[in-house]
Amino acid sequence: KKSREMDAAWALEVMDRAPYMTVGMTDVDGTPYVLPLSLSRIGSHTFYFHCAPEGRKLDILRHHPPVCLTDVSKCKPPVGPKDGSFTLEFHSAIAYGNAEFVTDETEKKEALRVICKRFLPSHMDAFDSAVSRSIARTEVIRITLTEPPVGKRKQYDANGDELKYGRIENEG
Repeated sequence: KKSREMDAAWALEVMDRAPYMTVGMTDVDGTPYVLPLSLSRIGSHTFYFHCAPEGRKLDILRHHPPVCLTDVSKCKPPVGPKDGSFTLEFHSAIAYGNAEFVTDETEKKEALRVICKRFLPSHMDAFDSAVSRSIARTEVIRITLTEPPVGKRKQYDANGDELKYGRIENEG
């Protein structure tokens, strides 16, 4: 629904809060392949994830780099506040991009630093030694968005009115 659409800045905030994003890709034979990954963002259009240097997702991305990122959060199934109907409140975002293998060691370390800061901020004192031990056996993938992300939201305010058309007051 267009009335639930939110802007790119809002969508990026949703993506930043999500513990993982679902990354969709297409295998060489056309088979869809979708999996949850923990991504971190630099700037408004660059995301990174890390993984082992082998596996199906890497094989797919080598041959077909376009991806789709999605996430959903704040899901709760309230009974419709005014009419008693069943519904689901949510925040979601979707974005499209291209995946590339990071080969520059400086960029690779910076991407790993951003990932660590996001998911293990209290362990940054161990970052340098961990990276020096594991960087040779760690793959880093950069996803560059090809267009701004789009957010959607279904949420009710305290009066039971749906927050539509980007309305953010009383969001809580």
